[in-house]
Amino acid sequence: MDFLDLPQLLSAAGVVVLPGSKSISNRALLLAALCDGVTEIRRLLDSDDTARMLEALRDLGVACVRAADGGWRVSGCGGRFPARRADLFLGNAGTAFRSLTAALALAGGEYVLRGVPRMHERPIGDLVDALRQLGADIDYLEKPGFPPLRLKPAALRPGGVVRVRGDVSSQFLSGLLMALPLTGVETTVEVTGELISRPYVDLTLALMARFGVRVERRGGQSFIAPAAASYVSPGVFAVEGDASSASYFLAAGAIGAPAGAPLRVEGAGRDSLQGDVRFAGALAQMGAIVEMGGDWMSASRPPRGLRGITLDCNAIPDAAMTLAVTALFAEGETRLTNIASWRVKETDRIAAMARELRRLGAKVEEGRDHLAIAPPAHGALRAAAVDTYDDHRMAMCLSLAAFGTPLRINDPGCTAKTFPDYFERFARAVTPAPVIAIDGPTASGKGAVSARVARALGFHYLDSGALYRLTAFAAREAGVDWADEAALAALAAGLDVVFDDGCIRLGGKDVSEAIRQESISAGASRVAALPRVREALLFRQRAFHRAPGLVGDGRDMASVVFPRAGLKVFLTASAEIRAERRYKQLIDKGMSVTMPDLVQELRERDARDAARAVAPLQQQPDAVFLDTTAMGIEEAVAFVLDLVRDRGLASG
Repeated sequence: MDFLDLPQLLSAAGVVVLPGSKSISNRALLLAALCDGVTEIRRLLDSDDTARMLEALRDLGVACVRAADGGWRVSGCGGRFPARRADLFLGNAGTAFRSLTAALALAGGEYVLRGVPRMHERPIGDLVDALRQLGADIDYLEKPGFPPLRLKPAALRPGGVVRVRGDVSSQFLSGLLMALPLTGVETTVEVTGELISRPYVDLTLALMARFGVRVERRGGQSFIAPAAASYVSPGVFAVEGDASSASYFLAAGAIGAPAGAPLRVEGAGRDSLQGDVRFAGALAQMGAIVEMGGDWMSASRPPRGLRGITLDCNAIPDAAMTLAVTALFAEGETRLTNIASWRVKETDRIAAMARELRRLGAKVEEGRDHLAIAPPAHGALRAAAVDTYDDHRMAMCLSLAAFGTPLRINDPGCTAKTFPDYFERFARAVTPAPVIAIDGPTASGKGAVSARVARALGFHYLDSGALYRLTAFAAREAGVDWADEAALAALAAGLDVVFDDGCIRLGGKDVSEAIRQESISAGASRVAALPRVREALLFRQRAFHRAPGLVGDGRDMASVVFPRAGLKVFLTASAEIRAERRYKQLIDKGMSVTMPDLVQELRERDARDAARAVAPLQQQPDAVFLDTTAMGIEEAVAFVLDLVRDRGLASG
């Protein structure tokens, strides 16, 4: 999909079983490939990043076979890859690229490592410099300090002391540590500068120990890889649930789960190897009600709401992104510091997050290694289409903004990198504001019924037909031809419209009567047939889907705009009755018409609407049919309200 539209969300609840950890999955795959013996890996994450690692290992001659039960059997090569030459494409998988660079640089073969354009913008020079200290022969194929790389056989000088910077990416140190057992001699790694993302290094050391190699750690900056060490298969290895992915659901609970009914995630908890479980503690600092067990965590909204905090995020760099969006729902400013590593991830996450949060109405201060977020006044987020920059974490974090506003997520498929079915699981864990879609032909009474139902329920009201009239009206005022599809689409996308208790305002001006002119109605029919105009108005209409709920009327409400509406009603009447209603309206306006002409006109219009290629008028299979031929408006309104309450879409 090019985009995914989310309505405003009311609450969150339930239990979410986490997918496998990306960080653990790719480390386990490499370690299993380097060890002696066969390793059965269970609950491996199924994602783009792990797919790139599996493809690379297979290209290197490592047997990786999917088992019938969904697990993977990896036949280790004892530290020597069967393929001595390979050209590997690793997409934008940083965990795969950095760790394979280190392992292959010490493997004695000739290899080329490439990725997507963004991967070629992510620095790797500090890792290359460290490997060259061991005698590795590595060439940059394009820009010095960045992928792609060519690795060539070389006379290695293993042992002694190797220095690597720790303040750009912890993956450099992790990759180096996992590769050093291939040298067969004791080597000391000294980290220069601050070691960021320290919990990910702890994770690497713990996984190496599971595969038989224990690294001695001295203080926080020195690591000693032992001599004559070799990896040994643990036999069966189960991947923990992904703690970074848990952050989105825990934050959803902190924002939208009432006290006493928390949202719970299973697969990672107090006993986890992953540092991102500390995210739960950050939520607790914001006031969220947080509980934790050995392999589960839960969160719910505090009675007095969340509060802004200042937090050093060095230990939870990935999960800290979730805090940036959670800050939109907190009282006061939230300041996230020590996040310089965001700038060298799948995108420059500091700049990208600042840009998108501002688009939603927040005030954001962007620094070299920090963000400060102040939510908009009264929590009034702006409906917006947000960009994701081909970055899975941007897409998943920003989805949380839907608790405050309808939202369009551009390129939602980028979550395939680590969590392919994220939006399906997210949808099962949240409750959107209800929407009632009322369709029907011209003069069927759908507008009057919809407006009164909305007023009775206290819901928002959308007259989609008015949006097309407004587009035609705005075009006439701006001198834009009704056949100029591109210009009309631009006008439609920017309509500043408010439906206010029977009054329609465009740019603050009451145009209720002006857009009902026959000439504008004719223009509306013309512009409504243009695909680009309908596309431009689609999100404009969905932006009305706010709490506490929406009643929308129009010919494609149930089929196109809100296909998942909680209640769909197809409201109609005979052509003669509709003509009679229309006749009274026109006579009241002083217009001269005849009943036979009106009946003929309505029948012809019904035929055109039913036959048009774009959003034809038709009753949806799951819509309730309501014939108002012999029914007054009050009866019709009562009928719809009964349906609403029977389906639990509104209280009272």
